[in-house]
Amino acid sequence: MMAVEYGDLPFDEAISLFREKLSLPSESWDEIWQEAHDHAFIIAGAIEEDLLESLREAVDKAIADGMSLKEFQSQFIEIVKRAGWDYVGKPGWRSHVIYETNLRQSYNAGRYQQLQAVKETRPYWMYRHGNSETPRKLHLSWHQKVLPADDPWWQSHYPSNGWGCKCRVFALNERDMQRLGLSVGQAPDDGTYDWLDKKTGEVHEVPVGIDPGFDYAPGAIKPSERLAQIREEKRNGRS
Repeated sequence: MMAVEYGDLPFDEAISLFREKLSLPSESWDEIWQEAHDHAFIIAGAIEEDLLESLREAVDKAIADGMSLKEFQSQFIEIVKRAGWDYVGKPGWRSHVIYETNLRQSYNAGRYQQLQAVKETRPYWMYRHGNSETPRKLHLSWHQKVLPADDPWWQSHYPSNGWGCKCRVFALNERDMQRLGLSVGQAPDDGTYDWLDKKTGEVHEVPVGIDPGFDYAPGAIKPSERLAQIREEKRNGRS
């Protein structure tokens, strides 16, 4: 798994969206699903409040200050030693997954908000493969695919599209597409597959080429906006 590009990460939208999340104790990563990860900070197996908040503070510093993976791993070792946490996996691997996933999805969520802000002048989005060491064939096939920003395909295929996925989306206008020799295409239809949650028995239909739980657009709904929606739904339910 390649490292996150630290210099791309510390920007206001990414920091703000991460800080709006609620901390949620959990036994496993799939206790919440898809866009729920935009609204809750979880670390699989982290149940104790002090442990979860210490890990959250370390991730926050990584996002806001551009902390390197090596620095984060050092903090991770200190935090789990202090908490006596019996986590799954080796410390290097586990800290890498926590760091990589949280930084990349915070970046992607903030990037989504930025792309929305320029949609009037750059109404087209281009998928760009991220040059992973072990590229997914379908992600390569989506490279330089251009669709309208409001195409429904983005709601399930906006990166990241799996563990370690480094793909990104770029906003374009007509002049950009002429310069790059690109044109607006059709949304790919690669089919779906069923993924069974062995704990609950629930079967999820997932687009082919995307890891379970990653078929959503990070940042599409801010945590504060989702909270407002929930409050409105409750008010309507009582009326």
